[in-house]
Amino acid sequence: MVGTLIFNMKENDFSIKKGPIFANFVLADEINRAPAKVQSALLEAMQEKQVTIGDETFVLDKPFLVMATQNPVEQEGTYPLPEAQVDRFMLKTVIDYPKKDEEQLIMRANLKGSWDKVNPVVSIAQILRAQEAVREVYMDEKIEKYILDIVFATRFPEQYKLADLKPLISFGASPRGSINLATAAKCYAFIKRRGYVIPEDVRAVVHDVLRHRIGITYEAEAENVTSEDIINKIVNVVEVP
Repeated sequence: MVGTLIFNMKENDFSIKKGPIFANFVLADEINRAPAKVQSALLEAMQEKQVTIGDETFVLDKPFLVMATQNPVEQEGTYPLPEAQVDRFMLKTVIDYPKKDEEQLIMRANLKGSWDKVNPVVSIAQILRAQEAVREVYMDEKIEKYILDIVFATRFPEQYKLADLKPLISFGASPRGSINLATAAKCYAFIKRRGYVIPEDVRAVVHDVLRHRIGITYEAEAENVTSEDIINKIVNVVEVP
């Protein structure tokens, strides 16, 4: 995925062949079927936006995005995803079955055997400008504290009158949870054409940002409690500014 060192017998030296990670948009299909070695190759790329092959380090082009799919049903032949890697994904979105009219279009397209041409709707330069604009979205200190309260409640629920959650949580959200919740809230405000973040922006993205960052215990599994149930309870209790 990252790249390989190839020995060139004619020149008696190694040359580097770059892998598919050298792209703006990388799709890892059913990532939980990738062996640990392949998964670990993504860690540096996703966090540092660079890859190391041999003794050389290459900075990846901007923007760089990894999108992965994971089949939650069939677990045979899969590998567990390390917490460190899962934490590097900004969002985890649950995709349900398509609606009946949507699936009808999918079925027709497959039967027809041809697909509509995909036309670009935005340039790389426009994406980079949008990223800069998102960074300029204003976030009040009260919103920052609100985000921190939500994240800290996943770590120390007893401090937020949520002691009943303590035996259900094996680990809470990391600092990446706070960073990504703030960033996602700014993005949501930007999409809504606002130059400032409001509590509703945080609440709109909190499930996608935190659902994969909260570990649940065997007790929670026995009681059919999910990380989403825990997030719902925290959001309902933590005081809104």
